[in-house]
Amino acid sequence: MKQRTALIAGASGLVGGECLQRLLASEAYAKVTVVTRHALGPAAQHPKLREIVIDFAQLDRIKTELRADHVFCALGTTIRKAGSQAKFRQVDFEYPRHLAQLTLARGARHFSLVSALGASSKSGVFYSRVKGELEDALRAMHWPSLCILRPSVIAGDRKESRSLERLSEMVLRFGPVTYRPVAASKIAAAMVATAQRESAGVTILESREIPRAAG
Repeated sequence: MKQRTALIAGASGLVGGECLQRLLASEAYAKVTVVTRHALGPAAQHPKLREIVIDFAQLDRIKTELRADHVFCALGTTIRKAGSQAKFRQVDFEYPRHLAQLTLARGARHFSLVSALGASSKSGVFYSRVKGELEDALRAMHWPSLCILRPSVIAGDRKESRSLERLSEMVLRFGPVTYRPVAASKIAAAMVATAQRESAGVTILESREIPRAAG
């Protein structure tokens, strides 16, 4: 089997970190490029990992280096952490969209996006609307293979404290399957497994479908 190359954005986050570890461990990938705002430290010492440290607002400066067969995007923040709706939109819409444009132009065949449950460009909720607008923008690019994952609350041990998400995780654990928390490890596994199938067109994985797709 011919080995592929991968590029990941958001590797310092919960899902992105899990995804990175799976890509590095997989024999299906010969090289993994990480685009990150902050150096990963010891995690970047893996022999098949290449780290590019840069502000995502300056991606055009490294566009010739953004070559990979499969692209994994786990960029995301909260409005509270971003500080404003405008800053949130920059991180959760502008950066992923630009990354997708640049990598597609350089021959990438598959793009995998961590979106959110309820994402819709017609939503009255700002957060969900931004997520939906990004999904629409990616569809309009006509990727050969595009996977959009829409998890509910993401479960796992975070480096930063998000008390509201932790409370939601505890409450929803016993709720309807559609809204139950999804482990970051399951989301990452589903991303990698779906990418390797490289199904033509758009694949949507709703939250309840992610564990099965993870295998």
